[in-house]
Amino acid sequence: MSVQFGKCNFDGKRVDRQDLDEVRPVLAPYGPDGEGYICKDNLGILFRAFYTTKESRRETQPHISMAGFVLTWDGRLDNREELISQLLPELLRESTDLEIVASAYQRWGKDAFAKLIGDWALSVWNSEDGSLVLAKDFIGTRHLYYSVEKDQVTWCTILDPLVQLGGHTFELEEEYIAGCLSYFPATHLTPYVGIHAVPASSFVRLTKGRARTFKYWDFDPAKRIQYQTDGEYEEHFRAVFSESVRRRLRSDSPILAELSGGMDSSSIVCVADNIFAHGQAEAPRLDTLSYYDEREPNWNERPYFTKVEERRGRIGCRIDLSSQEYFRSRIDTDHFPATPSAGINTSKAGREFGEYLTLRRSRTLLSGIGGDEITGGVPTSASELADLLISGRFGLFIRQTKLWALHKRKPWFYLLSEVARRFLPPALRFFEKDCGSIAWLNSGFVSRNLKVLRGYEKRLTLLGSLPSFQENVATLELLRRQFGCATLSREPIYEKRYPYLDFDLLNFIFAIPREQLVRPGQRRSLMRRALAGVVPNEILSRRRKAFVAKAPLAAIATEWASLVAMNQNMMSDSLGIVESEAFRQVLDMAQRGREVAMVALLRTVAVEEWLENVARWKVLSGPNPNFTSMEPQRLQESEFHSSPSQSTLGRG
Repeated sequence: MSVQFGKCNFDGKRVDRQDLDEVRPVLAPYGPDGEGYICKDNLGILFRAFYTTKESRRETQPHISMAGFVLTWDGRLDNREELISQLLPELLRESTDLEIVASAYQRWGKDAFAKLIGDWALSVWNSEDGSLVLAKDFIGTRHLYYSVEKDQVTWCTILDPLVQLGGHTFELEEEYIAGCLSYFPATHLTPYVGIHAVPASSFVRLTKGRARTFKYWDFDPAKRIQYQTDGEYEEHFRAVFSESVRRRLRSDSPILAELSGGMDSSSIVCVADNIFAHGQAEAPRLDTLSYYDEREPNWNERPYFTKVEERRGRIGCRIDLSSQEYFRSRIDTDHFPATPSAGINTSKAGREFGEYLTLRRSRTLLSGIGGDEITGGVPTSASELADLLISGRFGLFIRQTKLWALHKRKPWFYLLSEVARRFLPPALRFFEKDCGSIAWLNSGFVSRNLKVLRGYEKRLTLLGSLPSFQENVATLELLRRQFGCATLSREPIYEKRYPYLDFDLLNFIFAIPREQLVRPGQRRSLMRRALAGVVPNEILSRRRKAFVAKAPLAAIATEWASLVAMNQNMMSDSLGIVESEAFRQVLDMAQRGREVAMVALLRTVAVEEWLENVARWKVLSGPNPNFTSMEPQRLQESEFHSSPSQSTLGRG
């Protein structure tokens, strides 16, 4: 996952080389494999490389195309062969991803973005018309931020230089903070007013005095995949899921895969092993990483990931989370914390992860994020019944309603009310979810950010796409917002890949009948059926994993003194975000073992810790005097180096 920084003056003024020199120490830890540099006339670009494929090692960036475009690319193309065949004779089979992208953009212009399948972020400077285009893939796992000041635009993969070298302080973006406390902020936001993020599946075109955002691709709601038998759906699922995993095994270094013992990560590892067994993987080796905590009897993963290790005939890295810290351990006062999720985890588990990644010489981590969400992890009947109702299939609707009612042991009219609720405006159907669980938030903050705190929820519409399709898109947008909050790992450096968020896999899932994914008494039905014999039966048949609750409660008791001290002078209170007295009451309840909104509580502490830490850097302006400074701190090289024993783990 390489990084880039760029600056362009639309008024033609030359870019000062010193501006790029000041950014060098910020980008260097993220790109140890070399630097690319352009500083000519009104354009300056700095690139730091982090290679994960054999082709990427032959790339030189920034890249100047035959048409004169200046491209800076960070990504992995999953449809290389297809694009090369379309772009012959300009390309060879051995062409790098960068060469393919440059050729595609030269031929198709901005229409090329929809053809680039994979994880990527791209900037394109066109000196002919004086435009800058910033684009991201359809999921948005890569970051690309930009800031416009008069006739100048600055962009970067990370926020740090845009904030610290912005030349002024920034107001806090309240909507972003509201998202951090609930269902994640919108993908175009950052914590700083005036600094924006390129949304997923979109590109931003910037010219003098104008910045416009365009969506270049979206799912086709009219696409339907209908087969005659369950076996055909299962075969198709195996094919697209296997291809998704194979695409993410494209690496010239060993790959590390999370193995939690759940269905998502276990399926990735087992399918990957089959791919290796058939000689279809580019990576030299696949290792596994497992976490366990025997203090949590309902969440101890050891018995399950051990089954996969037995099948592999190899034991992976096992990290004990029994000493995991929840508070204060994530604050690293030596590095600028650009977002609330940018802390450095210096816990024992974090160090063990970093040491193992280094020991195995891995640069890529496979993650099971998204599997539960897209393959029917939540056993609800509402989407299927709504589809049948809207489609006019009343006989099947009645039969399925009876089956679901028997399974859930609830009256059929209760299921009907569940379906009807989905079509109501959010204000009428959020009785149980209406921010009451975060009772310590300031009432004014809640009223200003109600839409955000409700997760940007939309009602289902009667016309157009099927309800299940609408809910699939909403679920994917939530994942996009989650990725938007994540931060790049700096120590250790690695690239994260997500097999469940593959382009072809999602297009398949979104186009098949909902009843293939979830059936009465069969959560994740299609996945379980399709992977029978591939994944150990003990994992396919296990119950849904319980939410971990004991460890955070124990951490509150252990860290009680520091939490009380934090509560006495909360910056989030002075900013009108939190009512500190109400928050203290919730802490008291948690200490006594009472049920509280634990996720929201942990996020509130994280935001408060971030506010305290970011105040040291004097980059925020506002009512809190601790934020204000006459001049933002300048970046010093010593501030961007840390102990090799530390590791960065995003909080999500």
